[in-house]
Amino acid sequence: MIIAVFESLSVEDNLRSRVQSTGLPALLTLDVWETLFNVSNGIREASGCYRARRRLADLQHYYDIVVTLSKKDFKLRYRNSVLGFVWSLLNPLAYMVILTAVFSYLLRSNIPNFPSWELLALLVWRFFQVGTSSSLSAIVGNPSFVTKVRLPRFLIVLSANVASLYGAVLEWVALSPVLIVLGIRITFLALLLPVILVMEFVLIFGVSLGLAALNTRYRDFGQLWDIALQLGFFLSPIVYDPSLIPAGYSFVYFLNPMTRLIDAARDIFLFGYPPFPTDYAVVAVACGVLLLVGGGIFRSFERRFAEEL
Repeated sequence: MIIAVFESLSVEDNLRSRVQSTGLPALLTLDVWETLFNVSNGIREASGCYRARRRLADLQHYYDIVVTLSKKDFKLRYRNSVLGFVWSLLNPLAYMVILTAVFSYLLRSNIPNFPSWELLALLVWRFFQVGTSSSLSAIVGNPSFVTKVRLPRFLIVLSANVASLYGAVLEWVALSPVLIVLGIRITFLALLLPVILVMEFVLIFGVSLGLAALNTRYRDFGQLWDIALQLGFFLSPIVYDPSLIPAGYSFVYFLNPMTRLIDAARDIFLFGYPPFPTDYAVVAVACGVLLLVGGGIFRSFERRFAEEL
């Protein structure tokens, strides 16, 4: 209330009140006092402590924006839905049942404990699929934030990815009893799951920056990405054993970061040992490359967001 009243004063009233509050004689003209106050403010703003406080205040402001937007996005995804978030649990379970029936009983797959082997891969893949797909509408679906609100626009994409992270964490927690029923033993290695989710989140964010920017210019990019996801589904070891890949293609195949993330989840929960360092290394390099490429695409298209919307 006090700040609002203070800001509503004119510049002249503001300066006069500040002069009176200091107890200094008003012997000088108002212009001189204005110059003195501007100099003092400039010195204060040039100090490192002041800049650090401003940066911390900006970070807190951006954090609040991301939390607010991500919560709104998460709620809107299940608005007017009868089952709501339950659909996020039924989707991987339904895929697990269908793929288990096809590969275990019809095609006679020899993978032990195929249902849990499959469900772990589906949970990892679903986070990537939902996270990148939702980013396509991050900019296009929020024109008011782009044209009327001054904020770094990548925060809009980040908020959509954070909402997908909420869903992924809830899916892992809610489906953990199913994994236990299927024969998975939850050990201390499960503490490595947040590492996998964070690395996958960074990977998703890098891809999402490029997708969100491209979709503002080319609105049919969403259909192209659906095809790319279907291709990626079969290029990742979700429904088959990676050992089936011919030796001549195995090196390129294992450069796929999703392959490394899926294998890491299976190592932790199914096989009972930590992921290999090469898994982390490949995913980390992929994250860095995708952040650079996605960020470059986003910055090149960002100047025309308002015109495209």
